[in-house]
Amino acid sequence: MTDKKLAKKPAASSYDAESITVLEGLEPVRKRPGMYIGSTSASGLHHLIWEVVDNGIDEAMAGHATLITVILLDNGLVEVSDNGRGIPVGIHKVTKVSALETVLTKLHAGGKFGDGGGYKVSGGLHGVGVSVVNALSEYLKAEVHREGKVWLQEYERGKPLKKVKPIGNSKKTGTIITFKPDSQILEETEFNWGTILDRLRQQAYLTKGITIEVADRRKNHRQKNYKFYFEGGIKAYVKSLNRNNQVKNETIFYIDKEVNDTRVEVALQYNDGFNETVLAFANNIINAEGGTHVVGFRTALTRTLNSYARTQNLIKEKEENLTGEDVREGLTAIISVKLTNPQFEGQTKGKLGNADVKTYLEQIFGDGLAAFLQENPREAEAIIAKCFLSAQARIAARTARASILRKGALEGMTLPGKLADCSSRKPEESELYIVEGDSAGGSAKQGRNRKFQAILPLRGKILNVERARLDKMLANNEIKNLVIALGANIDEQFDLAKLRYHRIIIMTDADVDGAHIRTLLLTLFYRHFNALVGNGNLYIAQPPLYQIKKGTTIRYAYNDGEKDRIVKEFGGLPAGKAGGKEEVVESESEEDTVAGATSETTEASEATKTKASARINIQRYKGLGEMNPQQLWDTTMNPETRVMKQVNVDDAALANEIFEMLMGADVAPRKHFIQTHAKKVENLDI
Repeated sequence: MTDKKLAKKPAASSYDAESITVLEGLEPVRKRPGMYIGSTSASGLHHLIWEVVDNGIDEAMAGHATLITVILLDNGLVEVSDNGRGIPVGIHKVTKVSALETVLTKLHAGGKFGDGGGYKVSGGLHGVGVSVVNALSEYLKAEVHREGKVWLQEYERGKPLKKVKPIGNSKKTGTIITFKPDSQILEETEFNWGTILDRLRQQAYLTKGITIEVADRRKNHRQKNYKFYFEGGIKAYVKSLNRNNQVKNETIFYIDKEVNDTRVEVALQYNDGFNETVLAFANNIINAEGGTHVVGFRTALTRTLNSYARTQNLIKEKEENLTGEDVREGLTAIISVKLTNPQFEGQTKGKLGNADVKTYLEQIFGDGLAAFLQENPREAEAIIAKCFLSAQARIAARTARASILRKGALEGMTLPGKLADCSSRKPEESELYIVEGDSAGGSAKQGRNRKFQAILPLRGKILNVERARLDKMLANNEIKNLVIALGANIDEQFDLAKLRYHRIIIMTDADVDGAHIRTLLLTLFYRHFNALVGNGNLYIAQPPLYQIKKGTTIRYAYNDGEKDRIVKEFGGLPAGKAGGKEEVVESESEEDTVAGATSETTEASEATKTKASARINIQRYKGLGEMNPQQLWDTTMNPETRVMKQVNVDDAALANEIFEMLMGADVAPRKHFIQTHAKKVENLDI
């Protein structure tokens, strides 16, 4: 054992005034982009479009714009335009440069601060939107139609190339921002058409009177054009969300009222499902984590429905009130508030914090819903009947929960017999593999690292929870075992802090049955362990489809393209093509990978071995059970070599719609989906 002397710290490590770095202009954005757009992945890339579109939405909410256009162009460029007033171009008295340049190069500069001439209501709280887009673009062009002229300025990575100047005359007004995201900073620069379409459709629902056009003009993509305009606003949004459901109240409740410069807009409708879909927005910015407007809405909903039920003598004097859980089952609602000084938590605006908004929601929504129930007795009766049914199910579920989810079981004293637990008791380093069947479970148990990997085999396909309440779910042994293994309870009682494993990994076969089981599990986690999904604890394992072997060299491929590439590296050609240097043999079981040839002489035997060693053998795995424990560890379970997909939900409304369509009771939407997308399936395993 050698001695280590402490080295003297160099002078450069001293912490004094010179150690403080001041980042000028847009440097902080390029240095720490995640602070401004959430991440440098695909979500951050699309956030750049949202920031520019939000400026057009602000103009629309202020009554100055009726049209927003988004066009995807070649070379990674995107053009966003509106027909609003146009960004001011005059010289700013503080910065001494054009107001356009000020907005595009200074953080916290814009028409969203101060008292006059800007915006009464705006989605942009921090005033950093378009300047952040400029900072994170390798090229940006701003074209402003204003004051009878067209004004132009171009930028390179946030720095202006020339001063703002007029380049012609114009009779219209508006702003056109064309930018190319900077590949030096962003990990992903390819825009996703579907993501853009879903977001812009949502914005059109939320802003009555606005038309949003979106077009794909990229050469290597199919040319597409969409136009969104919804006269009904959020009423149309609720109707759209419920189009795959059997609704309880045909008349959608809707109210739009303003109090103290705060506009409250709410639409709701009940369906016969078991899930709650409530989307909350403040100044058209979705608040995924809710906030004071959601709290006020829920309080008013529970109180108003109970008050009506008691007034109509539907709840007797000694009977308990309906709970919040009872009145939210099967609820689809949109809450949209527009206010002058929103207080969000963070730049991503995930949660609204204005305390007075809670009071406004309770007052406006509560009074409006009470009037709706009185004026629509049939609709009211259907809603209350739905809530009573939910209450009965809640009582049954509570009984089932009490008998199944005992305190001791959830703390690990009575873990399921099939669970092969790990030795570690540190959740942050532990992971649970949910595997399909005992065969795969056996291989996984033998191949795993027992210190931090636990294995829970499932027998067959679990219950489709989209069509079942909690009491029926907990009667299902496979679901019951999973809930106990996780140790964090379920639904409203789910506690992320008690989760026994911080990585939950779904590992199923790469066939139709495996995909079905995976979908059933995803439905279960999304509906009843949503916080686990939102926190990034859920993963999908990616086992290989092929083993490619030449001599003693073994490689694994996760798709057909990768298989063809490896075969080519080995000197062969992809399947179906002639002229390869090596003989390629494909099979579905390991025994068939080498052609059997009985040899009567030693020379013939040696020749056969030589031929076999030159041959490229491809084994197609039908299931995880076909892999031996070592292969399963090497390809799918070893943290150093495995490939996994993390499950997350970027758009709750879209995810909810897909789960209802694919897993719900209504067959027609599912049939239409299959007919529409059947031709896109590349490898159908029948």
